[in-house]
Amino acid sequence: QLQLVESGGNLVQPGGSLRLSCAASGSPLDYYGIGWFRQAPGQDREGVSLISRSGASTNYANSVKGRFTISRDNAKSTVYLQMNSLKPEDTAIYYCAATRLPIPTWGQSQFIYWGQGNQVTVSS
Repeated sequence: QLQLVESGGNLVQPGGSLRLSCAASGSPLDYYGIGWFRQAPGQDREGVSLISRSGASTNYANSVKGRFTISRDNAKSTVYLQMNSLKPEDTAIYYCAATRLPIPTWGQSQFIYWGQGNQVTVSS
């Protein structure tokens, strides 16, 4: 059983940066592709970024492309989401999730383990 715990969320001004971490335990992280998702109040949860088991393949939602960077350190059992040039519309609860697919796709049903979520608020 894999457990995921997100951290790093905070209140930040527009244009600022945050780095989210997703720490895994209970199973080797390199068994799983990982996705970051977010859910803003009153909206559906949406995909933000994906990374393959090895880290060689990444994917981004159009809304964050060029501003966010996903990475992973399997030795530390941690996946990161570096978020730069943050905008108010990035405000949401951010979740990391794991799939057994080596290269994840955007479909949320494939993700079998989810973290509890971490709040990111972008506001002046």
